[in-house]
Amino acid sequence: METRIVPNRSILVLDGPDTLALLERLVTNNTQNWQAGEARYGALLTPQGKVIADFIAHRTETGAELDVATNAAGDLSKRLMMFRLRAKVEIAVNGRLAAAIGDDFPADPRSADLPGRGVVATGSAPELTPEEWDAIRIPAGIAEWGSDFQGADVFPWEINMDRMGGVDLKKGCFVGQEVVSRTHRRGKIRKRTYVLHAENITPAQEVTAGNAVGEVTSASATHALARLRTDRLARALEDGETLSAAGKPAELETPDWLSNEMAASLTDGNESLA
Repeated sequence: METRIVPNRSILVLDGPDTLALLERLVTNNTQNWQAGEARYGALLTPQGKVIADFIAHRTETGAELDVATNAAGDLSKRLMMFRLRAKVEIAVNGRLAAAIGDDFPADPRSADLPGRGVVATGSAPELTPEEWDAIRIPAGIAEWGSDFQGADVFPWEINMDRMGGVDLKKGCFVGQEVVSRTHRRGKIRKRTYVLHAENITPAQEVTAGNAVGEVTSASATHALARLRTDRLARALEDGETLSAAGKPAELETPDWLSNEMAASLTDGNESLA
């Protein structure tokens, strides 16, 4: 695939000898054994465990470049600077850099169904339209800040970050870790982002299976993302209910891990979590 710039993204540059130490104590992804040129997926959370901003972090020789939604970049920058204290790290959005996809870049850490992801000079390649990018990311199950959620709106598991390598539960600490760890220890997760196959679906449409189970968050031609209640959906499907979005038939895509979670949600004795 030719190099194309991804719309509505900015590059937040962290540069300095304490970059990795700063990120290690704040964000959800691990910064250990991270080689220059490698991309990792992560987020900064609120103390209550909700996603302020997710990002793809590219390791550089002297720091990292965070590929983040443009409308979230300013807030993320301010919060990282607030936590910086005396750490030797410079933090600033670089308008001369842009997020890009293409065959010449390292693998996108979120999904093997996505093209490579990298950072290029602004204006050095054609830019995808938002519709073109949606047609790539939505079938791959990639929820995006600004389209599928906003700041402090969702927990990491609700956009499947934990299944995309975006949350390291074994690292020492990060903001919001206690909430995230407790949820995964207790088992059942109430909401997930699902890929739906259907015609003419639009965002904000209600998804039903007998009763309401959630709503569409973004859509392209024949695919959509929807944030759904896993427990309600599992019960409805077990009872033979038909899935639909705004009254139109919809087909659910369920990878093995999601099928297993749905089955677990039907088990008595465990409480579904927010």
